[in-house]
This record gives sequence, structure tokens and C-alpha cells, in this order.
Amino acid sequence: QVQLEESGGGLVQPGGSLMLSCVVSGFTFSSSTISWYRQAPGKERELVAGIGSSGGRTNYADSVKGRFTISRDNAVNMVYLQMNSLKPEDTAVYYCNTVINVAGYLQTYWGKGTLVTVSS
Repeated sequence: QVQLEESGGGLVQPGGSLMLSCVVSGFTFSSSTISWYRQAPGKERELVAGIGSSGGRTNYADSVKGRFTISRDNAVNMVYLQMNSLKPEDTAVYYCNTVINVAGYLQTYWGKGTLVTVSS
């Protein structure tokens, strides 16, 4: 059973930092791309960052480039999102995501999300 579980969200002041974590199980983590998405109130879910299976390839939304860093530790099935210089517009529920090929079909999996609130 594929499971993704996020943690690390909370309330932080503008300019502050948070690190989100995502622990995964139920699939071959070291062979899978993992992504972080977010969804702000009243807005569509958007891609924040993604990381390839070995960690050597990453991509970021323009809105977070230079402030957020995605990383992974394949030894413990964890993905991280270090968020610095946080802004009120970063307020959202953050989700961990992966897409897996299951018997020739691509299946998308999501965690339940963790809430990040940036406010003074």
C-alpha cells in the first residue's frame, strides 16, 4: 500500500523558515520522482518543487526559486522541502506527491497535506 505522510507545517512569521518532511512507503522509493505541491485557499493546487530518483535533478516553481530547496534521503525514504524567506503568499496546504507505473498505468498518489501559515 502506497503511503505518503507530510509533517513540519505550522505558523511562521514572514521572512522565517520551515522544513517540511515527507515519509513514504509501499513502493520503490529510490526509483521514483517525488514532488511537493501546494494549494492555497480558493486557488488550484500547484507544483512547488520536484526531485528525481537519485536527487541529482530538481525543478522549482518560479515563485519559490532561490528560497526553497528540495532534497531526499533514499536510505530512509524521506523527502524534504526547506523553505526560507517565507512570504504570506506561501500560505497553503503542502502535499507530497508521486506517480507510479502500476501494471502499465500511471497512478498518482498524494499525502494528506500539512498546513503552512505565514503571518505576523
